[in-house]
Amino acid sequence: MIKGIKHIIFDLGGVLINIDYSLTENAFIKAGITNFPQLYGQLQQSSLFDNWEMGKIGREEFIAALKGATSHPISEAQILTAWNAMLLDFPLRRLQILQQLRLYYDLFLLSNTNEIHEEEFNKTLYQAHGMPNIGVFFDKVYLSHRVGLRKPMKEIFERVLDDNGLKAEQTLFIDDSPQHIEGAKKVGIQTIYLEKGMTIEDNVFQPK
Repeated sequence: MIKGIKHIIFDLGGVLINIDYSLTENAFIKAGITNFPQLYGQLQQSSLFDNWEMGKIGREEFIAALKGATSHPISEAQILTAWNAMLLDFPLRRLQILQQLRLYYDLFLLSNTNEIHEEEFNKTLYQAHGMPNIGVFFDKVYLSHRVGLRKPMKEIFERVLDDNGLKAEQTLFIDDSPQHIEGAKKVGIQTIYLEKGMTIEDNVFQPK
């Protein structure tokens, strides 16, 4: 753990909730959107998904765009199932770590997400652990589609710092996407990059 840290900003997908992009990718390919890997991925995505994650388009427009991406008939239910397929589980140990950290640090969540995924991951959290929503673990939650900004834009990191009176050098950001880590570094935030195979329970917050 980096010394001098008073505030910790967590990413959601791949850090707190397990995700598997290939499940969504394969589901859309099977449904007829064969170029889906070129439209969406962890490292880059098309403007449709950028706009979706920043709340510039709504659910109906997003679903209509995906229906228009294939000549095969695809239902709204198929789209929702495929889009949510990447969201897996919240390991209990990670939630326990958040509860323990909150005794000593200010905790914030900063996630590139969207209204469909927000509904789904909160549903998963409630069904598995009885928690009403992810916000119960944090002092404040920043979801891209709600604030109109997304990582790696430096403006979203500045927003978290300014809103809460945080000093960048006393703030730690944990994420599993290298481009988001670079965005945080640009405003002076300390970072931990979770490379593939790393977890916060095994590699960052180990029991003493």
